[in-house]
Amino acid sequence: MTTTIRRTESEVQGFQASPELTASLQRVLVDLIELHLQGKQAHWNVVGSNFRDLHLQLDELVDFARAGSDTIAERMRALDAVPDGRSDTVAAGTTLPQFPAYEQSTGEVVDLIAGRIYAAVDTMRTVHDAVDAEDPSTADILHSLIDGLEKLAWLIKSENRKV
Repeated sequence: MTTTIRRTESEVQGFQASPELTASLQRVLVDLIELHLQGKQAHWNVVGSNFRDLHLQLDELVDFARAGSDTIAERMRALDAVPDGRSDTVAAGTTLPQFPAYEQSTGEVVDLIAGRIYAAVDTMRTVHDAVDAEDPSTADILHSLIDGLEKLAWLIKSENRKV
């Protein structure tokens, strides 16, 4: 016969993010929001050869970054942390370089956007070990985001590749 040791209501607690985990996820969140915004800026202002293909690829990136930021923000809420995606917070906290305000050629946009993707991925890789030590489930989310972003970077930067 198996015996079960029931817990009382007061013994059952949900996992809550530490201030360090919250700060790590906030860093990822602002970079994903900024990547989404910069991807749209590039999408609206790219010109030149192979415009249409790159224009559509940028929309794929925007969709991925927006969905990723939502996943991170909702994960924060699930862990009783409060995400901050306000524009002033994003501008003050992002690690992505500023994106030019004017039209850019397709070749320039490829290089600029690939660099921004890698900057966002670098943030995720930087916080990964600390996130994994506290919450492996959240680290799995980072793995998925890194994989997807690196694939998108490869697809976009291949536009400029010469062999």
